[in-house]
Amino acid sequence: MVMKKTMVAVVAALALAMSVQAGEIKYHEWPMAPIPQEIATIPVTMDVGYWVRIKDQDKLKINLSQDSIHTYSGCTSMVVETNSSLTFSVSISKVSKDGNVVVPGDYSASVSPANIDSPGGTLSVCAKLQNADLSKVPGGSKGVHVANVTVRVVPRFF
Repeated sequence: MVMKKTMVAVVAALALAMSVQAGEIKYHEWPMAPIPQEIATIPVTMDVGYWVRIKDQDKLKINLSQDSIHTYSGCTSMVVETNSSLTFSVSISKVSKDGNVVVPGDYSASVSPANIDSPGGTLSVCAKLQNADLSKVPGGSKGVHVANVTVRVVPRFF
């Protein structure tokens, strides 16, 4: 009796294997046990976007130090993590208080290197103030906020 049931199960399994076509199963009766049968494989795809992260962004600050009587400069290091090739650029804007520039002068900013590839690296972001008019701020002032450097990024496709 056991042999007969085994033989029926084997015949049913063979019939099942021979009758399966891609995406289709047809039976009058399911095999002896309710065994799940593979009927299709579906590929799963996705589009991967671009991402970039500046580590410890809240701790970044550029402190200007005096180079000569009316020239100041300073830099900060910025650690970048990314999954693509990127080009960075920077701009600088003077800070105004009560409608007046805090420290008038000629401001400039730079970033080096401008290009970073995956998985990332370290950038040096610098600011410079030339022809600084120090008459608007009392001598001995500490931590005076005079400008903001804006960092921009764009992916490189080549």
